[in-house]
Amino acid sequence: MLIETDSPYLAPVPHRGKRNEPAFVKNTAAKLGELRNLSAEEIGEQTSRNFYEFFKLSEIAESKVPAR
Repeated sequence: MLIETDSPYLAPVPHRGKRNEPAFVKNTAAKLGELRNLSAEEIGEQTSRNFYEFFKLSEIAESKVPAR
């Protein structure tokens, strides 16, 4: 799973009605964490790891994402 902010007109709650911005990805992570009983930080770490693995950047992930 990855989290992204490509939809300019579908900002997450509590920012509905505003233009979507990359900074709002934290709201999406928090909601996913709520649904999965994980913290936003855990969701952020996992989706960051997924990003680096998907783009085959695993060696960079070691310095950017905390170990499991």
